[in-house]
Amino acid sequence: MTAVQLNAMNTELWQSIGAIADSEPLMKRLTRYAKKLVKEKHDPTLMTKEEFFAKIERAEEQPGKRFATVEELDKYIRSL
Repeated sequence: MTAVQLNAMNTELWQSIGAIADSEPLMKRLTRYAKKLVKEKHDPTLMTKEEFFAKIERAEEQPGKRFATVEELDKYIRSL
């Protein structure tokens, strides 16, 4: 995206915000929509330090493939 395109989008955004701000029904709709966007959702990637290290320990206990060289790893990944 070029700077000119970005500037045009920015201008359009501010014009839209101005139009919404002038309309009470649109402001109410925007407020409801914004509240939906910011509702806290469960993120499975968020964890405490203890949970993180426990997960690593469990993974280390499981059997897995081992590769002697990067080339072997690369070959295995390309075969998937």
